[in-house]
Amino acid sequence: MKVLLLGGTGVISAACARRFAADGFDVTALTRGRSTTRPLPDGVRALTADVHDDASMRAALGDETFDAVVNFVGYVPADIAADVSRYAGRTGHYVFISTGSVYARPAPTLPVTEASARRAGDFDYPAQKLRCEEELERAYRYEGFPATIVRAAHVYDETVFPVLAGWTVIDRWRRGRPAVVHGDGTSLWNLTHASDFAVGLSGVVAGRAAVGESVHITSDEPLTWDGIHFSLARAAGVEPRMVHRSSADIGREIPWMGTVLEEDFRHSMIYDNSRIKRLVPGFSARVPFEQGAREILRWFDADPSRQKVDAELDAAFDRLAGDCDG
Repeated sequence: MKVLLLGGTGVISAACARRFAADGFDVTALTRGRSTTRPLPDGVRALTADVHDDASMRAALGDETFDAVVNFVGYVPADIAADVSRYAGRTGHYVFISTGSVYARPAPTLPVTEASARRAGDFDYPAQKLRCEEELERAYRYEGFPATIVRAAHVYDETVFPVLAGWTVIDRWRRGRPAVVHGDGTSLWNLTHASDFAVGLSGVVAGRAAVGESVHITSDEPLTWDGIHFSLARAAGVEPRMVHRSSADIGREIPWMGTVLEEDFRHSMIYDNSRIKRLVPGFSARVPFEQGAREILRWFDADPSRQKVDAELDAAFDRLAGDCDG
């Protein structure tokens, strides 16, 4: 099966490039250049181009056709419109990687299914992704473009801390300072290891049963935000000292973080994975976060240059924590 990946060195796309190659696909990855963090695996053909530059794309792809095209990098509706024009008649299956953040917050009911309400809100990332979904749905309904929307929900690998403060949290703990956690730490959340997401996506791409539909691929493991921090602390070998503050309080000190928390992270989100399990029989996310947390700490501890502390964020956490001992 001949598959074109738009992207291939990001958290999700790199794992999918490896999985697709292992599953025997003929994989081409189109990126802006090779990544030193997540290089393409052997057996994957590399093309270099700018997906936002039509001349660059024409030079890289010519009139080549593909059984499937997977877009990991589309962000605004113009990206989707360009792809519909570019790949119509040149692929039998176009897969757009969207986000579970397009589902309305707070969710009217849990767990969330693919039929659950979607809403843009004030967080630009899911708002743009939702507009992309709408553009793709229009292309399928009125032009017959063979599209599938796949929603990822907080996917991580060993190179990514799935908390907004990143390595700064571990550094604070190792210095005896508390981390700041939004709310009371008990809202439910989902984290999905990139290798698990890749297995599900490989099955979706291999078939065409989801053309014209949407499907999310997530873990079935419910986590609290306190639980996520506890797992990271255990992996780091430290005491998980925490101070809880409201999303609004955090936002006043750290405006960019406040938007994400208020619009997304503070709301419980658990997903019903029945559809992906029907589409890909035998699929199940197999990497629990306790294991994932150990992978993350091994990767960061292996090279101190990876351990970036955000001084402004650290100072903001000190202000939020005040004199509290955690």
